[in-house]
Amino acid sequence: MDETIVNSSPVGKHLDKLADSKQVSYLMFDKKKVKLVEKITIGRDTSNTIVIDSKLTSRKHAVIQKIKDAYFLKDENSTNGTFLNGHRIPADKYVKLNTGDKITVGSANLVLS
Repeated sequence: MDETIVNSSPVGKHLDKLADSKQVSYLMFDKKKVKLVEKITIGRDTSNTIVIDSKLTSRKHAVIQKIKDAYFLKDENSTNGTFLNGHRIPADKYVKLNTGDKITVGSANLVLS
């Protein structure tokens, strides 16, 4: 069995406490539903899962990563930053996402549902 983080590790135990019963299942972007998978990359480059064609968006701007049963957002050292619910998140740190959260990348908004 392939696990992202071992349950018995300190990080695994901490993530168990963070996980809640409300599961995030998709991301709303540009009036479309984007199904959440293990890893979603966001940026201006066409190799990203979600491409945002804006000069305010870095080529490799942010990533949404599934860890255990929860999703986390990380800014990839973008020029203009990534915002969660109106607050800039720290570069290179994972921030837990919840249903209803609004992610702002450049001038684009993505909402978790």
